[in-house]
Amino acid sequence: MPPATRKPAQRVPELRALLRRANRAYYVDHAPIMSDPEFDRLLAELDALEKAHPELDDPDSPTHRVGGEPIEGFRTIAHRVPMLSIDNAYDTTEVRDWYARVLKGLSRDDAGLFDSTSKDVRLVCDPKIDGLAISLRYEKGRLVHAVTRGDGVKGDDVTHAARVIRAIPLVLESTTPPHVLEVRGEIYLPISEFERINKEREAQDEDLFMNPRNAAAGTLKQLDPGAIAQRRLGFVAHGRGEIDTEFASSYTDLLAQLRALGVPTNRHSIACEGIDKAIKAIEAFDRARHDLDYATDGMVVRVDDFASQAALGTTSKSPRWIMAYKYAPERTTTRLLKVEHQVGKTGKITPRAVMEPVLLSGTTVRHATLHNYGRVRDAATEREGERTDIRIGDLVQVEKAGEIIPQVVGVVLGERPKNAAKVTPPEACPRCAGPVEIEPPEGVEQPLLETARRCVNPECPAQIREKLVWFAGRKQMDIDGLGEKTIDQILAEPSIPLATFADIFRLHEHREKLLALDRMGEKKVDNLLAGIESAKGRGLAKVLSGMGIRYVGDTTSKLLARRFKDLDDLLSVGEESLRPKSLSRDAARALGFPDDPADRPETGLGKDTAPAVHAYLRSKAARRTFDDLARVGVDLTSHDYAAGRAAPQGPFAGKTIVLTGTLAGYDRETLKALLEGMGAKVTGSVSKNTHLVIAGNEAGSKLTKAQDLGVEIWDEARLNDELAKANG
Repeated sequence: MPPATRKPAQRVPELRALLRRANRAYYVDHAPIMSDPEFDRLLAELDALEKAHPELDDPDSPTHRVGGEPIEGFRTIAHRVPMLSIDNAYDTTEVRDWYARVLKGLSRDDAGLFDSTSKDVRLVCDPKIDGLAISLRYEKGRLVHAVTRGDGVKGDDVTHAARVIRAIPLVLESTTPPHVLEVRGEIYLPISEFERINKEREAQDEDLFMNPRNAAAGTLKQLDPGAIAQRRLGFVAHGRGEIDTEFASSYTDLLAQLRALGVPTNRHSIACEGIDKAIKAIEAFDRARHDLDYATDGMVVRVDDFASQAALGTTSKSPRWIMAYKYAPERTTTRLLKVEHQVGKTGKITPRAVMEPVLLSGTTVRHATLHNYGRVRDAATEREGERTDIRIGDLVQVEKAGEIIPQVVGVVLGERPKNAAKVTPPEACPRCAGPVEIEPPEGVEQPLLETARRCVNPECPAQIREKLVWFAGRKQMDIDGLGEKTIDQILAEPSIPLATFADIFRLHEHREKLLALDRMGEKKVDNLLAGIESAKGRGLAKVLSGMGIRYVGDTTSKLLARRFKDLDDLLSVGEESLRPKSLSRDAARALGFPDDPADRPETGLGKDTAPAVHAYLRSKAARRTFDDLARVGVDLTSHDYAAGRAAPQGPFAGKTIVLTGTLAGYDRETLKALLEGMGAKVTGSVSKNTHLVIAGNEAGSKLTKAQDLGVEIWDEARLNDELAKANG
């Protein structure tokens, strides 16, 4: 019977079985049975059937791998069996020393089971994939938890992420699986996927991921399963945790059993009789590994037999029956020709080396990252214990981070030419000439400590697209109709200027060109222009919040607007006036503030953040932005100015409050505005400085952290009581 004529109740399980077989063929058997487009077509057919017939839905269906609702945060789960670290070896002598200890341990503990002088121990060599260790817990054959290694005793629950990784089976292929089976393995990002993502990030002027492991870690830590599903993370099993039955007697047996259940293992695992064959396997894999689609940095060598593993036992931090041989990174030298200063869309300025072309790990390399200016000033040399700065003209040492991204790791000081020129970090943004901020603040006085340098001009051309999206957002200027897609449409039309915040308020001058854009009819354009006109009157707090000034978010902008009556008032004060709470008593008196910090106004800024904000506010770039906004009629007076009003009193005044969960009687923004009007500072994260957490239904990790820190917690009933008292 053709698929189109089958009943949904027949077709749905057929499609699920076919898609699961395809996943197994691709990830476990390494023998694909269909193309990616065919897989996607069948997945779309299944999705349509499940939506049309919700009674046929199944939480373990392949369609549920494409995304889901974002989670609020990560919870911690304890490992039933600790995930211990593995000792490393960096040369074959260390590997042989480890093997000698294995032979000695088995000879002593197993009462002659092995003769260390005549009988070899069977070992297994596994590629050491540069990924993230994970523990998958199956109960009655179904995936119930995926937990990161964490500190080895407990880790983060990332089940939401594991469920959208196609390489991880949601249901084991067995009618009689173990009641409990914990599979330990590695989640990784294939090199082809890593390169695709970095090309997209480069095209969008975003910072590149340094290596696949960092990219995989960043992906796994996302809260939105839909975003995780867009990157095809891989998984291979390489161990076991808790198992409630006799499942396997050796590691090779374990791998075979897991493959039979549909769990991917590494096809490059190899069993070796004795250390000589293991070392040959290590050397052979070093020659072959560069052709694989995943990054490796070594080989894991372990005793195969589980009884022998148990006899050898563990130290306080690692098992005695396993070790990791780490390959030395390939390194070469070339001449540094110049340093480019690249500005990413977050404003981060990164030095990039331009070098004489050199062959490295099979590719010709002309550019390499220098990471940051602290590293430029403090680099290793060929002389042990001697360090130097990196200079133009130097012969530099280059290697690939994670075997992928070229990086400068040192200088051959003995080859430095006499005319080698120092690298000068930019004092202003290379793209817009705006002010820059050095991180951490100590890096200003101690340049070797610098880890980042950022342009703090929100209208920097390198950052403007993201800044425009933020500026127009609901919590900022709330410009109805000017969403991300509309901004992208306008930016793609070169005849419509949209390079500054003020350009938004000039869009009415280009109405006819807006009408010519795709799907921009007359009603939509008029609604957009009306929304822009309305946004002019939002006031100082919304403008400051919308500009994306570093350290000035929604809360801080409101606090500043309470303190200063308009923009001119804000721009007239010195840096210390932006941080009254952190001033010494003498400094506070000199500026007219009370002696007690508790009686001084809150601005949300301190001694580490106020200098950067003040520097930007007084910069030429800021002056241009503010003048431009004023010329197009944007209101720069404060709607929140509190001078002359009685200081707020009551249970919320001066308190730092965090909201979490769902409150039946309030939406989050309304309650936040109410509490701020009563003198509270409402923030998004719990810390030791939090005074109160108000928790509704389904409160997540914020509630847990508040309990751990001993922060006072109210439920909605207590909140209502206190509000009633305050309103008397």
